[in-house]
This record gives sequence, C-alpha cells and structure tokens, in this order.
Amino acid sequence: MSSTVEQGLTIYDIAREAGVSPATVSRVMTNNARVSQAKRIAVERVIAKYDFKPNALARGLSTSTRILGLMTADIRNPYYATLAVECEKAANEQGYTVLLCNAFNDKALEDAHLEKFYAQRVEAIIQIGCRVDDLVSDPAYTRHINRIAPVIPFITTGKMDDADCYSLRIDDGEAMKIVMDHLVSLGHREIAFFGGEKRVKSTYDKWQQYIYLLGVHGLSFRDEYLQEGDYNESGGYDCFKRLLNCQRIPTAAIAVNDYSAVGALRAAHEQGLSIPASLSLISFDNTYLSEVVIPRLSTVDYNYPDYGRELVDLAIRASRREPLPRLQFIKPRLVIRDSCAPPPESGFSGSGAL
Repeated sequence: MSSTVEQGLTIYDIAREAGVSPATVSRVMTNNARVSQAKRIAVERVIAKYDFKPNALARGLSTSTRILGLMTADIRNPYYATLAVECEKAANEQGYTVLLCNAFNDKALEDAHLEKFYAQRVEAIIQIGCRVDDLVSDPAYTRHINRIAPVIPFITTGKMDDADCYSLRIDDGEAMKIVMDHLVSLGHREIAFFGGEKRVKSTYDKWQQYIYLLGVHGLSFRDEYLQEGDYNESGGYDCFKRLLNCQRIPTAAIAVNDYSAVGALRAAHEQGLSIPASLSLISFDNTYLSEVVIPRLSTVDYNYPDYGRELVDLAIRASRREPLPRLQFIKPRLVIRDSCAPPPESGFSGSGAL
C-alpha cells in the first residue's frame, strides 16, 4: 500500500474491515486485556495487512494526554470568546490544556476538526456552536460524532438528535421569560423580537416562547415585530431599521444577542431615537459589549465562569466514563442596566418619527 494511503488510514477503516468497533481497535493497539482473542486476531490481521503505524500520540493511548478539544463557531463573536476563555481557565485549574479550533460555519471544517481532535487523542471534545445548534440535526454529522464518541466523549452546548453525546445548554425558554416579564413589568405592551434564524434551535425556542408569552400577558402578536436576521452587528442594524419602518414602532425590542443590539443602537442613533426614552432595548448573553455601549445594555447572563467550569467538569468526567446525565441546563439571570425604561406616555408611528 502506498504511503499516501497508509497516512490516510484511520482506526475507523481498520474497525470497519475487521468488523469491530473503533474502541476495540484502540484496546488492541494498547494491549488492553478486555478484548476477545477472535477480535484481537481480526484487528491485528488488518493492521498487518496495511502495515498500519499509528502516530506517537496514538501509540500512547493508555496514557492520558490531558488535552481537551474545544470547537467554536467563531471566536470573534463575544459570546464564544467569553465562554471559551472560561473553559480554558477551568481546564488549566485541573491540569488540562485546551486545543481550540474555529469552524466558521463551514461543515467541511467541522468534520476536519473532529478528525484533528481524534488524531491528537484529546480526552474529550467540547463543541460550542455550528451544527450542534441546528434545529434539525444533520444526519451526516450525527454519524461522524457517533463514530468518534465510543473513543472520545463529545460534549455540546447545543443538541444533536440521535447522537452519542452529552449536552449542557442554556434554558432559552426561561431566558425569554425573564426578559418578557421584565418588559411587561415596566408597562410595555408593544414588544418586538429581532435577530437570529429560526433554523437555529436556541433562536427557535426563543421565538416560540416569545409568541407564547405574548398570549400569557394578553398582548397582540404582530408579524412585523418578529424580524429574522444575522447574529452580528450588521444583522441587528438591518433588523432594527425594519422595526423602525413599522406602521407603529414598538415601545420595546428584544435583541437575539448583545452583538445584534449594538447594531440596533447604531440604527436608533441614525434615526434620532433615544434609548431608552423613546424605545427600550434588551438582549441576551451579557458579553463585554453590554457594558461598553451607551446606554449600557440590560441583558441576560449565564454565569460564564460556572458555565465553563461545568462544561470542563462534564468533559473530564465523561472521559473517565463516569455515569452522567445526557442533558443538563444552565439557568439564566437578568442583569438590569440602563437600556430599559417604562414606555413613552404616547406611542409613536412611522419611520422613526417621535
């Protein structure tokens, strides 16, 4: 077999040809006694056939690497950056190193990172964002996770239907509830929600809770008050401009994240609207952005130090094969700052006119 083919051979290929699991191949390669003679012979026959030579890390499978793989959608997003930093801090406290990769919403890159983590023999994989956030899980990615999970545990902040993984995610329904309750307590009855895509589960859950809570509070649902868009500053800007062109401008608006809220503040400033005197603005994530803008944003916080610590603890305990719940939730809390106030005494209509 050519060297190119040899270098491309993985334990998945060996397992498939030998008719065993990847975990069994790993145990054979580390001389683990917990393998039947028949399976050991089958695996060794395939290894000999291709003259398979695992890399140095793979040859040391029985020794802990004390490395955790961490994949984020895009570290430039303050939410991902904040949580990744807390994960690294928590890992360092326990003597672990974090190998960080960004997927940039590229499916091929996500798959490549999973293989890189496998090749590096990380103890566990933590993924924040990208396909684990999809409302409808990608079957191909689920299969990829399920090939790796028997050897390396997979932990996500989203969800993967039918995947062998652990999920620690934010209670998005509760997050929307505390936001809506706060705005209603201030007297708002015309409340919009903007930013994000309904194909993303966390956003979809917020949308559903938003619509449900309008009914709970006896408020009317308006199609124009629900604006879909990107998760960044430009997406928030575009969504908010559309809200300002509604026949009746809402008295309060909920941004899908702080990043989008920053864009909304720019749109409001261009239209001569004062936040919160003319319109209240509130968001999710409580990143550093919420404190550096004017006015400072009221937003939902997830206690990032605890969130990162719990993700790392879950990853390490899963790598030790401890019995663990497959799904757990992070409880959100509201941080009240300067961007919300009671609604103006009289509403206003038209393109930003007071």
